[in-house]
Amino acid sequence: MASAAIFSSVRRRRSPSLEAFLVPVDLTQVALVQTLADLSSDLVSCFSDHVFFFQRRNSRSLVRKVEIFLVVLAYLRDSTSGSSSNLSPTAVLCFKELYLLLYRSKILLDYCSQSSKLWLLLQSHSISGHFHDLNQEISTLLDVFPIKDLNLSDDIKEQVELLQKQGRQCKLYVDKNDEVLRLKFFSFLDEFENGRIPNQVELRLFFVERLGIKNVESCRSEIEFLEEQIVNHEGDIEPAASVLNGFIAITRYCQFLLFGFEEDELRLCLENPKKPWKGLISQEMAHTFLTIPKDFCCPISLDLMKDPVIVSTGQTYDRSSIARWMEEGHCTCPKTGQMLDDTRIVPNRALRNLIMQWCIAHGVPYDPTETGDASAESFAAALPIKAAIEANRATAVLLIQQLANGSQGAQTVAAREIRLLAKTGKENRAFIAEAGAIPHLRKLLSSSNPVAQENAVTAMLNLSIYAKNKSRIMDEDGCLGSIVEVLRLGLTVEARQNAAATLFSLSAVHEYKKRIADEGGAVEALAELLRVGTPRGKKDAVTALFNLATHADNCSRMIEARAVTALVGALGNEGVAEEAAGALALIVRQPIGAEAVGKEETAISGLIAMMRCGTPRGKENAVAALLEFCRTGGAAATRRVLKAPAMASLLQTLLFTGTKRARRKAASLARVFQKCENATSRIGGSVVGYPFASNSTTNDVSVVPMSISVL
Repeated sequence: MASAAIFSSVRRRRSPSLEAFLVPVDLTQVALVQTLADLSSDLVSCFSDHVFFFQRRNSRSLVRKVEIFLVVLAYLRDSTSGSSSNLSPTAVLCFKELYLLLYRSKILLDYCSQSSKLWLLLQSHSISGHFHDLNQEISTLLDVFPIKDLNLSDDIKEQVELLQKQGRQCKLYVDKNDEVLRLKFFSFLDEFENGRIPNQVELRLFFVERLGIKNVESCRSEIEFLEEQIVNHEGDIEPAASVLNGFIAITRYCQFLLFGFEEDELRLCLENPKKPWKGLISQEMAHTFLTIPKDFCCPISLDLMKDPVIVSTGQTYDRSSIARWMEEGHCTCPKTGQMLDDTRIVPNRALRNLIMQWCIAHGVPYDPTETGDASAESFAAALPIKAAIEANRATAVLLIQQLANGSQGAQTVAAREIRLLAKTGKENRAFIAEAGAIPHLRKLLSSSNPVAQENAVTAMLNLSIYAKNKSRIMDEDGCLGSIVEVLRLGLTVEARQNAAATLFSLSAVHEYKKRIADEGGAVEALAELLRVGTPRGKKDAVTALFNLATHADNCSRMIEARAVTALVGALGNEGVAEEAAGALALIVRQPIGAEAVGKEETAISGLIAMMRCGTPRGKENAVAALLEFCRTGGAAATRRVLKAPAMASLLQTLLFTGTKRARRKAASLARVFQKCENATSRIGGSVVGYPFASNSTTNDVSVVPMSISVL
């Protein structure tokens, strides 16, 4: 909202936005008095009869001042002295200043009429300060206003002089009733902070009787507005974002405590499952992936930066990415190509805090590195406050009661809310599971309602991100099978994709990888999703298959389920090729895996194509897969790879331009080729020399860094 930007916190000694000082139109080319009269008339018509819920006295006082200005302007407009050519320079200057004050008055009144009740209540002191500042500026303008030069009638002069007198006496006014309500709201926060749940009667009196929040829709609108303020103000906000999150949690608790699951809410959920809410959290539900601000992404990895640092050219990169770049011997700035004066890097604390605030507001997991600065750590520690955690805990209890005993519609709404609640914070994920949500969500996985099923599996995914919940899910009787069933036969594309992502999350625990692979139909369904899924579905499937491939005992199962064929086919898909090559590098380390890959006609050509045109990480994984294939497959496999066109030049290129790991793998592969050719030469074959580095190699197959998105 523009008004929120313009009326920034003057009370906190911050300057208003530049927009607040600019006149929206060029007044030199228009009828000045006519323009002012029209603007004043619009203000009066819009707000003279408007009933403001808060700031009533301040608003009425400002509107009355505008009404007097309208009388003056209407008189001048209808008289010959109202022409711009007949006005003195002082009068013209005052009228231009008046235009600015009228414009700001409109913005402030719009702000008070359009903002949520809870936000206006929390900002009552600041907004009262804005009214007082505006009144003082109007008073200053009236003090220099050239009344005598305008030939006003006596009665109009009296009104202006009375307004001047009142302006000199104006004082800051904060409504006592508003202040009582504000303190009451803070008292609820204090009760949750101290581990007590406020009395239901008092909550109803406050929200329903005092504030007029009487249904789910109005309650949700309040929540959405508060969420938007955290994002719009970029963390520079009073109350602090942590406190606002506490108020949001309290309001969400009251939504279900006081209003339950109303029919309108059920209808909206069941009939329009894809319609996004206006608020931040609901927008994330409607979009599979968040659009990360460009400035938050590392220019090297294109991923969200976790530890942004500045190099000597002034460019910002993620610490791990730029450190790796320098370790590989590069001495230029990756983005600009300029030579780096030195290798020193400086933490970009301001950007790091902005990224952290954005992640918290959007429910994106953010794990700061150990090298992070103390200010960022202290900021992270402040969120969420105990009150928010306790209010969310109380909300979770209400939602789980509906999951257990509610109607089908109520269960659907409860699953959706648990999904949202589990998006942020390990505390939320912990107490939701501890309160017994997982068994009820498992039952909902078999629901014939596609919205209920989708929300249930996504809630399960979000809960599984917390390490202790993985065991709870795996130990729940039939839960793994139900997740696999959604992966196979889910009623929506989103449900199937999120089931795959859940398996990926669970497979982070090594001992669960074999159990997941042995679950009937799991690997087959992942392979099918990798073949025909959406881009995001393929990503979920390939990451899950990669994790399963890290367990040696799963190799035969993956071959049997034709996952190898799917992974080979994925080598030509830029979005999943890196992970597919990495999985194949793991599979071919076993003889049966190398044999299975060797039977795929496009396997070798696909890996070689990645060496030629893939990403740096893709080239690493491709040459690693070929190396393991040659080592495990023996001379026959090595000769097959050796015959590939331009293999020598590709290895030469990787040895000089590849990443550190890619160079190691390329050198090892060249050494394997050399041995094979030496053996061939002894039996009369020709020799083609392969250059290789002298450093030794290891048998490591690095895991491609992956993360789980909360949905």
